[in-house]
Amino acid sequence: MNTFIKKPEKISGKVQLPGDKSITHRSLIFGSIAEGKTHIFNYSKGKDCLSTLNCLRNLGVEINEKDDGLIIDGCPFKEPEDILDCGNSGTTIRLISGILAGNPFYSVLTGDSSLRKRPMDRIIKPLTMMGGEIYGRDNNRYPPLTIIGNKLKGIKYKMEVASAQVKSCLILATLFADGESIIEEPCQTRDHTERMLKYFDGEIEKIENKIIVKGHQRLKGKEVYIPGDFSSACYFIAGATLVPDSELIIENVSLNPTRTGFLNVLERMGGNFEILKEKEISGEPVGDIKIEYTERLKGIEILPEEVPNIIDEIPLVAVLGSIAEGKTIVKGAKELRVKESDRIKSISTELKKLGAKIEEKEDGFIIEGVKKLKGAKVNSWNDHRIAMSLIIASFIAEGQTLIENCECVDISFPEFFDKFKFLGVNFDFI
Repeated sequence: MNTFIKKPEKISGKVQLPGDKSITHRSLIFGSIAEGKTHIFNYSKGKDCLSTLNCLRNLGVEINEKDDGLIIDGCPFKEPEDILDCGNSGTTIRLISGILAGNPFYSVLTGDSSLRKRPMDRIIKPLTMMGGEIYGRDNNRYPPLTIIGNKLKGIKYKMEVASAQVKSCLILATLFADGESIIEEPCQTRDHTERMLKYFDGEIEKIENKIIVKGHQRLKGKEVYIPGDFSSACYFIAGATLVPDSELIIENVSLNPTRTGFLNVLERMGGNFEILKEKEISGEPVGDIKIEYTERLKGIEILPEEVPNIIDEIPLVAVLGSIAEGKTIVKGAKELRVKESDRIKSISTELKKLGAKIEEKEDGFIIEGVKKLKGAKVNSWNDHRIAMSLIIASFIAEGQTLIENCECVDISFPEFFDKFKFLGVNFDFI
């Protein structure tokens, strides 16, 4: 699917977004291993989260759809009759692998062509140290993964890469292990797993960058309300920031401080926004965000320690930097090269087509802002975050922009186009 886009006159109104993708993954998983029933409200229906849901069903978990959400009847996992298909979802394959490593049966996990290129040695190594038996393609580097469940033991492990998925994998594995695990992060990553474990009556402790988890915990089913996805909200925040005369309120969105690094970046660039109606729901901070058009942004430098909490939004930062005054520099983001696409290369290549001055670096890029972008034919690289970032760039490009292969937005945000149409943006699909 391709789409033609012209500059919208403005982006204005109020909007509520689908449930947070990261929290949906984790609520499905915790509900499946907890005792009793879990009721999940406002879950994400993106393809990645549906991959997790389907894998859990194939592991014997009863998950029923109701008008107001999902009901999960937690139970011990059963050996799957077929290969578990994780689709495009790195979260699915890495988190579920942690649980399967400690369950006494055989399983195989795979995914699409993109997922089969993503590194899995970062979970295979520590899970093997815990006593797991896991095999991957190319000397245990890539999926498909074969897991033969074993009796696990806790681990003291210093993570080599700042990754919430790796951390979460090891936390989940420890719940099926003897003893306790001490997991040390290089720097803070998103903490939805830690918050949700506590919410499901589990025990977890954090001392500086060390996370301490006890084995063989018994969790209890809960009601979970999932706030709007902050990463999805960032595209609306950026759109309203860039398009003249815009004024937008995004309601009931996640404000988890390990996820809102994009707001810190926008504030430093001179963006105009404010937080309203802050509260806590199901262990997560939630609120509204009001955004108004900013006439001129300024370039900034993003340092390596900032990257983990804006990793999904860095292509969007490139869009902001493309018309900001001065230079925007991103360093320490090499992890972007092993996402659904090589996101450093893909966003650099496509923004250049729109007239941006961007220099690709091994671990990031340097962008010198221009006065305006120009419409062109660009491609999503079949990466949902690249597609959505290019759509925002098209909002400020002179003339018409054609974006190829936009259907990939369904991976995380199938309602993306409908939500923007509601706010006054027109799309022509071909």
